[in-house]
Amino acid sequence: MKKVALVTGSTRGIGRGIADLLTASGYCCIYSGTGKDRPANLADDLPYMQLDISVPESREHALRTMLERFGRIDLLVNNAGVAPLKRMDILDMTEESLDRVMGINLKGTFFMCQRFAREMIRERETVPDWQPRIVNIGSISAYTSSTSRGEYCISKAGVAMVTQLLADRLAGEGIPVFEIRPGIIDTDMTSVVHGKYPAMIDDGLLPVPRFGKPEDVARMVLACASGLLDYSAGQVLNADGGFSLRRL
Repeated sequence: MKKVALVTGSTRGIGRGIADLLTASGYCCIYSGTGKDRPANLADDLPYMQLDISVPESREHALRTMLERFGRIDLLVNNAGVAPLKRMDILDMTEESLDRVMGINLKGTFFMCQRFAREMIRERETVPDWQPRIVNIGSISAYTSSTSRGEYCISKAGVAMVTQLLADRLAGEGIPVFEIRPGIIDTDMTSVVHGKYPAMIDDGLLPVPRFGKPEDVARMVLACASGLLDYSAGQVLNADGGFSLRRL
C-alpha cells in the first residue's frame, strides 16, 4: 500500500514542488489549496482537496476526508503560508495584517500539527511498525530581520518553536517532527523582490550563488520522510544556499 502524504498550500511554489516530488517518489500525495475548484494545472489523477488551515472546520474536514478515502496519514507537510498583503515599516504594521499572517502561518500550522498528531498517536496504537512524520516549512526569516515584513518574520519564528515543542512532545510517541527553512527561493512570493536579490547574490550573499528552487526544498522533505533522519527529530534543515553560515 502506498504511503499517504498531505502537503498544505501545494498548488504552486514550494508546496507544489514538494507534492510533485513525493508523488514521483511513490507517495499518494494530496495536493491542497484554498480554492474550491481543482487548479487547471493539476492533472486529474492527482488527489486535490480544498483546505484553509486557518479555519478549524476546514482542518477537521481535511483529516476526516483523508481517513475516509485513504485510511491513513503517513506524512504531514505544513507548507501553507502567506506574506503580508502590503510591505510596510514595522512601526506602521497594522493589527489586521499581523492577525492575518499569524492566523495562517503560525496558528494554522500549530493546530494542523496538533490535530494530525493526535490522530497519528491513535493510529500508532493499532498499526504495528507504522511510522508517521511531520515536516514544517519554516523560513530563514525565523532569525533574519526584515523590517518591511515583520509579520512574516514573527510568524516563522513562532513556527520554529512549534516544531521544537511538537518534536519534544511527540518523540516518545514515535512521531519525528522536522523543520525546513527555505532561503531565497524562486517562487511567486519572492517575485516582488526579484529586482533586489540577483545583485546581492552576485556580490556574495550566498555561498551557493543562485536562487533556490522549490525542488531544493522538496528534496529535504523527502530526506525527512525517508526515515534516515528519525534520530535527529526536531532538527532544522536549511535550504538556503549556505545563507546561515557565519563567514569572514
